Amino acid sequence: MTEESNKKFWNKFAKIYAPFMNKDKSVYDQVCRYIYPYLNSDMDILEVACGSGQLSFNLSKYTKSWIATDFSEQMIIEARKRGKYEKLVFEIADATSLRFEDEKFDGIVIANALHIMPDPDRAMREIHRVLKSNGILFAPTFLWKEGKQNNVIKKLMSIVGFKMYKEWDKNQFEDFVKECGFSVVEMKLVYGGLVPVGVIIAYKKQS
Repeated sequence: MTEESNKKFWNKFAKIYAPFMNKDKSVYDQVCRYIYPYLNSDMDILEVACGSGQLSFNLSKYTKSWIATDFSEQMIIEARKRGKYEKLVFEIADATSLRFEDEKFDGIVIANALHIMPDPDRAMREIHRVLKSNGILFAPTFLWKEGKQNNVIKKLMSIVGFKMYKEWDKNQFEDFVKECGFSVVEMKLVYGGLVPVGVIIAYKKQS
């Protein structure tokens, strides 16, 4: 799947994405419970690949500002339809080519997206660039190798156009984050969805 066809898939899927994800509300609620203790009202946060705001609306209230971005124009349109929050702004942005200056944000969130990106390493380089020295990364990600493999479901997902580029277990995902220049302080598994979500909380290494 090319990057353009990947974007077309998510633009097409955007209108039903929020209702579809309601089945995993308890999973997202648990992810939020792991993240919000690390947030405070002095923090400027960037969220990459925000979808229709599954984390954005719940967590932005704990921060100074929250910019939620996604490369899918339609996904941002759907997110904006869900409501307005004073500290929350939705913008279209490509995770692999962010417009922000170096070391701008106190924290960055990228949830359930790295495994479906054609070039997650490039996205992580951009995240590392725009995160302040010793800034904090929140990276909840579906870990397909941690769950019971269901090849039928995976095949059906592939047929409708859903593409996974990385199938990590928790150790492989933690190693990936470390290789991208971060020190992992927590790795928690959240169960309840199709496969476990590995919630990594990590700090940008001092250069």
